[in-house]
Amino acid sequence: MDNNIKCPYVSKCGGCSFIGEDYDKQLKDKRKTLAELFKGISVDQVIGMKDPFHYRNKVTCSFGLDAKKRPAFGIYEQYSHKLVPVEHCLIEDERADAIMHTLRDLFKSFKYKYYDEVSGYGLIRHVMIRAAHTTGQIMVILVLSSVVLPAKNNFIKALTKAHPEITTVILNVNERDTTFVLGPRNITLFGPGHIEDVLCGKRFIISPGSFYQVNSVQTEVLYRKAIKLAGLKGTETVIDAYCGIGTISLACAGSAKNVIGIELNQDAVADAIKNKKLNRISNVTFICGDAGEVMERMASEGNTADVVFMDPPRSGSSESFMDSVAVLHPAKVVYISCGPESLARDLEYFKTIGYRTKNISPVDMFPHTEHVECCCLLTRKEK
Repeated sequence: MDNNIKCPYVSKCGGCSFIGEDYDKQLKDKRKTLAELFKGISVDQVIGMKDPFHYRNKVTCSFGLDAKKRPAFGIYEQYSHKLVPVEHCLIEDERADAIMHTLRDLFKSFKYKYYDEVSGYGLIRHVMIRAAHTTGQIMVILVLSSVVLPAKNNFIKALTKAHPEITTVILNVNERDTTFVLGPRNITLFGPGHIEDVLCGKRFIISPGSFYQVNSVQTEVLYRKAIKLAGLKGTETVIDAYCGIGTISLACAGSAKNVIGIELNQDAVADAIKNKKLNRISNVTFICGDAGEVMERMASEGNTADVVFMDPPRSGSSESFMDSVAVLHPAKVVYISCGPESLARDLEYFKTIGYRTKNISPVDMFPHTEHVECCCLLTRKEK
């Protein structure tokens, strides 16, 4: 397969800064960058993809007006709010790409107006498509400025006739003056209102706003690597901080005595509980709350943990959170990071509170971009 395919939008979009370069070279360059960042820590070879194209399972297209008030749609240029018209994206799911083209045609035939951010008029703001890699289920989320979609039954009928692979359609209401894509309210127009996917042998319900890694293939590689690093024997108490919809919690449940997943987002916790029931797992408990506060409370009640998984946002963790991890005195911490710079900073702090890192295991979650995901095992220094 030719891994050096050129993208016609790369100079305008800016999302895939490495696209067009040899993929093996991309992986080597990423490892070199990591090795320079993590001085004194061994860095493994970056685990790449066999097919590094069309991996994104979540695709978003924005609709609006250009400078001349003409209808425009596409993706936002990096670090800007300028729409770049993109007909075909080399990293987005091809099924989603085809559905997006159909939607543009249907919006025109149904005479739906695109949203004007200046005046606040217009109906269509964004479309988000989420595609399940294993099950093939597809969710279409229509982000509108109103709860009313004119001729919605005929519209849904036309859309699902053109794409019978669509399993659910959601109307998301975003009436706010905001750069956020999704609004707070979801109305199911077709199907169950969610999709399901299989990851690490477990089945997961994915709701419109649920966090789910955009590269399903590499997510499984990453999570299996992280669980392997934990070296679970079946006797451990495990905490999964920032647990989201419970992916890591449920994936490692069969190898631990009990697992506690902690997540601040209520909707994610609701999905995590559903996923626990869906997979008939009994040794996992999900708690809605701030992970640091929950762990400090557990420690004050005399509880301990053997392993803590942590998967913070790109900005990394905080010193107060890392202190709360140390209070539980786990023998192992498995840190999953989507921000190498913040990971390097946090590992330095962990060193001051008694934890050391031997090596970094990188996984190329976002081929053709500058980003790389890392996981590492931190072990407690014996006094």
